[in-house]
Amino acid sequence: MKNNDAYLYRFTRPIITFLFKLFFRPQIKGQENILDNNCVLAGNHTSILDCLLLISSTKRSIHFLAKKELWDFPKGIIFSHMGLIPVDRTIHDKEALIKAYEYLNNGSMVLVFPEGTTEKEKKLLPFKIGAVKMSYETNSKLVPFVIKGEYKLFRKGITIEFLKPLTINKNLTDENDYLREIIKQRLEG
Repeated sequence: MKNNDAYLYRFTRPIITFLFKLFFRPQIKGQENILDNNCVLAGNHTSILDCLLLISSTKRSIHFLAKKELWDFPKGIIFSHMGLIPVDRTIHDKEALIKAYEYLNNGSMVLVFPEGTTEKEKKLLPFKIGAVKMSYETNSKLVPFVIKGEYKLFRKGITIEFLKPLTINKNLTDENDYLREIIKQRLEG
């Protein structure tokens, strides 16, 4: 199963990376913290362009959890072959979790935006517990990231920083609060 459904991702990643870096000139920090084995990436969500920023930040395939509305025809055909995982945000979506766990248990990388949306007024929303739960239940490290700045055409303005990997322990509520706090501190610093 390892990345068999993500062939379009692997084909388009170099093209996306080239174009994204040409147009937005992102600063990427802490790439050494992205692990080579199973891990969960989790961080703040500022724009629909964040996914392209993350794709451009690593040569590894990332399996994004994304709202199920993106699977409406014809986009669904594309996203199905990008290795994305559709999530129904109105329920506790067990199917999405099972798919994410399959990827993680096969050594892949899964990305979660714990806020669940970009629609906010430039403030960090409460984090849903999915990222830490996934990390704990699959014995995967959690790699926090922080996106700061703005997307500006042909100018530097956006930065992504990958922080040191975390080992998630049993108290998921405390771990989730800690994850949000370290991201909030980096955003304010």
